[in-house]
Amino acid sequence: MASTASPASLSTPLLSGSDAPARAAANGHHHSHGDGDGDDPFAFLSEDGPPRARGASPADPFRNGTPAWGGGAYAWARTLLLLPVAAVRLALFGLAIAVGYAATWVALRGWADARGRPREGAEPMPAWRCRLMWVTRISARCILFAFGYQWIRKKGRPAPRELAPIVVSNHVSYIEPIFFFYELFPTIVSSESHDALPFVGTIIRAMQVIYVDRFSPASRKAAVNEIKRKAACNSFPRVLLFPEGTTTNGRFLISFQHGAFIPGYPVQPVVIHYPHVHFDQSWGNISLLKLMFKMFTQFHNFMEVEYLPVVYPPEIKQENALHFAENTSYAMARALNVLPTSYSYGDSMIMARAVEAGKANCSNYMVEMAWVKDVYGVSTAEAMELLEHFLAMNPDNEGRVKAQDFWAHFGLDCSPLCKKIFHYFDFDIKESITFRQGYHVYAVLGWVCAPEEATIVPGCLRDCL
Repeated sequence: MASTASPASLSTPLLSGSDAPARAAANGHHHSHGDGDGDDPFAFLSEDGPPRARGASPADPFRNGTPAWGGGAYAWARTLLLLPVAAVRLALFGLAIAVGYAATWVALRGWADARGRPREGAEPMPAWRCRLMWVTRISARCILFAFGYQWIRKKGRPAPRELAPIVVSNHVSYIEPIFFFYELFPTIVSSESHDALPFVGTIIRAMQVIYVDRFSPASRKAAVNEIKRKAACNSFPRVLLFPEGTTTNGRFLISFQHGAFIPGYPVQPVVIHYPHVHFDQSWGNISLLKLMFKMFTQFHNFMEVEYLPVVYPPEIKQENALHFAENTSYAMARALNVLPTSYSYGDSMIMARAVEAGKANCSNYMVEMAWVKDVYGVSTAEAMELLEHFLAMNPDNEGRVKAQDFWAHFGLDCSPLCKKIFHYFDFDIKESITFRQGYHVYAVLGWVCAPEEATIVPGCLRDCL
């Protein structure tokens, strides 16, 4: 059975040592304007000192650890030596893709709609079509071989589909979907954008894919209903989800989305390890072509797959999908020997925007979006809007903004009260703050908490400042 309690690390943000003042601000205390101390929106500033200094979290769950093209003399010598091998691997890769695509195209004829997708509400793929898909599954194993995964170490076994109709896994690279396609041939939950990928999109459709737009509540709800429908019927394959929602570098687990846990079926966690010395196989801040080239020019790429015991929904009905997700995350983090964090897909979007803006140390802009959403109720779209304002303040190479520039952006003078607010959240005492620390200040200003206001700083607070 699942654990009955979650560890504190699953709910404790890495952002700061204490979030009480910010949480109080986020809960709406800054909207009151009476004369009593209890109505003072800035009462927390009278405390003896600021939150415990902690600075920026050292965690960066998205950064690939291999130098872009370098890596020393050994890396260059290995690459030159394996260039002929890479050419053979590339040819094998192309052949496997072509054979798999042809088999899939035949298997989908007459069963898919005009766009090549399984028909709406379609029944499970007929047995003869599934047998034909074995050609594509073997092609998938050939693709793994071409990428340098001549053998893959496995521990444990997949639970019977009747026992655990849903499988969840950490997501480090594009290799895991290929492996699971060969190993389990599951139904997957995928973004609509993947449908347009040449060759790959067709193969994905054959997995009786459940499409979802992560930014559309209606689409997410429809996807959960489809997960329930397919998990409830043993004639369908297992449903595979990557609850992190994006790839990480494998050294952390980021916050889980809840689509796999809302239906309330038992899930089997699977953890993927990529032991390495010279080459980090994660799909982080590295382009797909570079990552593929590096895989082709390795003697062997190590991959370990561990099937964990089934995790069951909480027995107490009051405990919701959040507890179920945390229990599963804890089991996976323990098996991986990594730290669960409050980062999410939104943080990868924030970092990507900072990269696009040409900023250095872009990981300093991440805010642990799952924690921010819980405390401030801010969406990823709103966070991106906040980021645009912060970038307009011209942050330095460390991603920090000075007090004068911060308040000038809001059309305010750096008054004594403004300085006090700013310094209260300047955990590092550097007379400047990062984007993640700026979230505390935004909460006090009321922008995050009162987005309905016409101005960035609500008029009632502008009078105070």
